[in-house]
Amino acid sequence: MPRLSAALDRIHPSQTLAMTARVGELKRQGVDVIGLSAGEPDFDTPDFVKDAAIEAIRAGKTKYTDVGGTPELKEAIRQKFARENGLDYQASEIIVGVGGKHVIFNAIVATCEAGDEVVIPAPYWVSYPDIVAYSGATPVIVPAGADQAYKITPEQLDAAITSRTRWVLLNSPSNPSGAAYSAEELKGLGEVLRRHEHVMLLSDDMYEHIFYADFPFATMAQVCPDLKDRILTENGCSKAYAMTGWRIGYAGGPAWLIKAMAKLQSQSTSNPCSVAQAAAAAALNGPQDFLAERQEAFRKRRNLVVSMLNEAPGLVCPTPEGAFYVYPDASGCIGKTSAQGRRIESDDDLIGYFLDQARVAAVAGAAFGLSPAFRISYATSDVLLREACARIQEACAALR
Repeated sequence: MPRLSAALDRIHPSQTLAMTARVGELKRQGVDVIGLSAGEPDFDTPDFVKDAAIEAIRAGKTKYTDVGGTPELKEAIRQKFARENGLDYQASEIIVGVGGKHVIFNAIVATCEAGDEVVIPAPYWVSYPDIVAYSGATPVIVPAGADQAYKITPEQLDAAITSRTRWVLLNSPSNPSGAAYSAEELKGLGEVLRRHEHVMLLSDDMYEHIFYADFPFATMAQVCPDLKDRILTENGCSKAYAMTGWRIGYAGGPAWLIKAMAKLQSQSTSNPCSVAQAAAAAALNGPQDFLAERQEAFRKRRNLVVSMLNEAPGLVCPTPEGAFYVYPDASGCIGKTSAQGRRIESDDDLIGYFLDQARVAAVAGAAFGLSPAFRISYATSDVLLREACARIQEACAALR
């Protein structure tokens, strides 16, 4: 048996990607399955972004770039942070990676090792704990259920921090719950961080432009500027600009951290794709009016899905404030039995039941650290969403 590294043994394959692959296989077999597991916008990349990529190819911009991003893209990111978030970064405080996940990975691996701890609110994006575990550090999970709108409190954060805490990971709006922190809520968490000067905060703002709350989007470095030198503000082009396959993420943070991340990146991926960087610069510098149109489309889909799932027996679906996911509490389905005699003991069982009986693919809450629940992505057509939710309603009604 070949020997694998201990670091690799500490992580697990992404359950969201595994379910998406399973859906693809069923569709290739001709099965009528509706896949709601993938976190990917169904909109196309804007034409002006595509045109910028084509022009970059024709102009010969196909060579190596600086490891941490081209000057043009860094300047576009710098202007984006200033324009939209009121944050002032220098080029030395900005890095570009191969997607947001890569940026987060570099930050954690460059700064964490055995004995360190990283505080992660649950439900969490599936990759957070595995990235932390890969670094050798310990994920410290802080649960925040539907009863507290899937958001941790300052008291919970304070209780989770120890002398070994290196980072707090905060995702707003959240994947998987869609929960978003207001400026006042962020200030409350920031007050805790002030008392723990050894702790850094990674603000994952990937869903910034998919936002529906009755309060404006805010990020921690914006509302607590005195903490800015302890915050890494991470974002990317994947969700807002429908550029998931282009693999461009970026971040702004203290120069010492950006330098460390670039050092690690120089010995792993080196620079992100030169053509994708040109496209990303065009996305950030170009017209932004389409973002509001797409946000409104997602809002209507959210309302449809929340309404229909709350009519399904056994499910309680909170209304998310952003992103394109819902995270229904499935407590009312646990312990029941299907018409086929299938006992539902966990959210994993429930998701299997939905896939086999309703032909709808979702992701179990176990993947996100808070059960019993499941995640549905509503980044697909109204027709498919309506049909999928009707199937789930019927499947839930059949449980006894």
